[in-house]
Amino acid sequence: FYEAVRPGEAAGFPSLGARGCFLSHLGVLDEAQAQGARSVLILEDDLNFDSDFGERIHVVTAALARSRWSIFYGGYSIAGAVPPAAGEPIAPIAAAQAVSCTHFVAFRGEALRLLPAYLRAILGRAPGDPAGGPMHVDGAYSRFRHDHPELETVIALPELGHQRASRTDIHALRWYDHWPVVRDGVAWIRKLKNAA
Repeated sequence: FYEAVRPGEAAGFPSLGARGCFLSHLGVLDEAQAQGARSVLILEDDLNFDSDFGERIHVVTAALARSRWSIFYGGYSIAGAVPPAAGEPIAPIAAAQAVSCTHFVAFRGEALRLLPAYLRAILGRAPGDPAGGPMHVDGAYSRFRHDHPELETVIALPELGHQRASRTDIHALRWYDHWPVVRDGVAWIRKLKNAA
């Protein structure tokens, strides 16, 4: 378990939570590198495994063992079409295809070696810098993938886990998360949704 970073200021990031998430991911990557790990799997605290995870994980890991992947998303949100499953448990996606959500992501080899310095460079730039300044970590990963098309990204088909419905820590709260009585009702609805 990695204790989440809770920064005191946004420092150019879209929010305090966005900066904390970015720094937490960077901390996990740094720790993996320091330990000489060849790969690292990051599971965020709002991950719910799909109900058939136990049945499918062995098939997915076997497919990964046969693949030349550098980045793996077990859960994701993809802009545009997801590749057809065609009976395969994983599929490659284009380096230019943006992926949002980082609740279930893995890195290995060259990706793990290059990412910490890449993220640190983003930290050192001003917001809006054309080379990439402070941003959400999922955006930073997508930018990294775009800048390194030689590193293969694969996704699980279908997802092995999804992001649990919860009040956001990284975006501005919606109106229904501000009002006390409504907020409690929404929290109850989220619990029902997560139990489904």
